[in-house]
Amino acid sequence: MSGSPATYAVIKSGGKQYRVEPGAQVRVEALASEVGAAVSFEQVLLVGAGEAVEIGAPFVAGAQVKATVLAHGRGDKVRIFKLRRRKHYQKSQGHRQSYTEVRIDDILQGQERG
Repeated sequence: MSGSPATYAVIKSGGKQYRVEPGAQVRVEALASEVGAAVSFEQVLLVGAGEAVEIGAPFVAGAQVKATVLAHGRGDKVRIFKLRRRKHYQKSQGHRQSYTEVRIDDILQGQERG
């Protein structure tokens, strides 16, 4: 591979962790932002560029990931079915998780942020 090494980061959003790269589209837990709005993730756990990796304790100081909101939606339905045999108990339930799809624009490390 030629060119500069790919920069990546691990961010925390909605209680989950995501490995992101510039240009990637990621579905995160629902955010209260309009479509087309710019969002930034401050909770960056790790920033890496090739062999150089910076690990936060718990977060990398000054690091930030900038993204653009592409869409909001709801995931596929998950069916929950509970049954107690011989007890005349059945319970059926469904759930659709809301998400926000974002495109990662830039990964800023602490010293670049100015």
